[in-house]
Amino acid sequence: MINIQEVVETNQMIEKENLDVRTITLGISLLDCIDSDLDKLREKIGNKIAGKAKDLVHVGKEIEKKYAIPIVNKRISVTPIALIGAAACKSPEDFAQIAHTLDEAAKAVGVNFLGGYSALVSKGMTAADEMLIRSIPQALAETDRVCSSVNLGSTRTGINMDAVRLMGSVIKETAERTKEKDSLGCAKLVVFCNAPDDNPFMAGAFHGVTEADSVINVGVSGPGVVKTALESVRGESFEVLCETIKRTAFKVTRVGQLVAKEASRMLDVPFGIIDLSLAPTPAVGDSVADILKEIGLEQPGAPGTTAALALLNDQVKKGGVMASSYVGGLSGAFIPVSEDQGMIEAVEAGALTLEKLEAMTCVCSVGLDMIAVPGDVSEATISGIIADEMALGMVNQKTTAVRLIPAYGKKVGDRVEFGGLLGYAPVMPVNTFGCEDFVARKGRIPAPIHSFKN
Repeated sequence: MINIQEVVETNQMIEKENLDVRTITLGISLLDCIDSDLDKLREKIGNKIAGKAKDLVHVGKEIEKKYAIPIVNKRISVTPIALIGAAACKSPEDFAQIAHTLDEAAKAVGVNFLGGYSALVSKGMTAADEMLIRSIPQALAETDRVCSSVNLGSTRTGINMDAVRLMGSVIKETAERTKEKDSLGCAKLVVFCNAPDDNPFMAGAFHGVTEADSVINVGVSGPGVVKTALESVRGESFEVLCETIKRTAFKVTRVGQLVAKEASRMLDVPFGIIDLSLAPTPAVGDSVADILKEIGLEQPGAPGTTAALALLNDQVKKGGVMASSYVGGLSGAFIPVSEDQGMIEAVEAGALTLEKLEAMTCVCSVGLDMIAVPGDVSEATISGIIADEMALGMVNQKTTAVRLIPAYGKKVGDRVEFGGLLGYAPVMPVNTFGCEDFVARKGRIPAPIHSFKN
């Protein structure tokens, strides 16, 4: 049973070690909004979100006040819009109008972000899927709070290379359309393999079709807490190291469980999952890279980095599942570049390359995340990077993702600035050898044989 004593025990973590509840995300099904008339569809969507989410921000603030736990973001995820708009939308511009409706609804209820401007195309694309994907650059350029995701592959279906190729051009166009803001639109766009239905973190959150009409998912983050705990066991054995991470992850998850249960009760919405993710911020002392250094690396990227990250990710999951019966989403350690001051320093020191980050994604919770690359990188190169990351997820039966920012007008060594939780990033070099003939092939890469277990 959760009680206030468990929260009292975490005061030190909250006040001095950057523990926070990163997000309360309210998932909302829009399946009952489907209509063949676009104006009626938009009206239904706006009314549904307004009705379900009207108290979300207020409840979040009340929980913060009651337990003195920082809740950084209040967010909404909705059913993938490619499904919801299929009957009404006849063009990419029609889908962009729905994005405007979502943005207006997010602002009206006061949430930070709304996710679900999404398409699930791991095996093939419908006409509606393709229209939504082609509308993404316009949608993200013309809205402030809408986030977009596309699932391009899965362990069971393989990788949809037609969609991978298309996303190369979509990401480039999104960067160009938001060039006045350092190509910020790309920071709100992520592509997945094996995307989970219950992820509360942006930009990848959407409300899966197997979910209830509405649900509360909570994302907790505490890299600073883990780093501080490890300071007390320097030089100890791997057994002691692992036990320390597990115990810390347990405590952090219990805080999330309390917040989730309270939000569920106050909003009268079912509790979904806790996502325990070591998601860093640009703040000093809130870095996954610093944890890796505390484990014993001079810099992330040094030999041993992938092993250290695998250990960290596994122990975080083991501690989390003991603290809550419903741990889900992307639980584990994130390794974004722009959002982690330690990762930025490692890149600037020459210790961390795109290729090493790709190797690390084999054992982390997401993938190549918030990485700025030169603005003149080709569409084919972006598609090739996406294909590599999708392959890692497909073969290893895990979620992987790519959130690249081809920073318009920027070159290697320049910096892009996003502000807030998104931070800043140095522009990283990309392999200049071509893959055009590879990504030009049509069709899909087949699923690996182990996907046929049933």
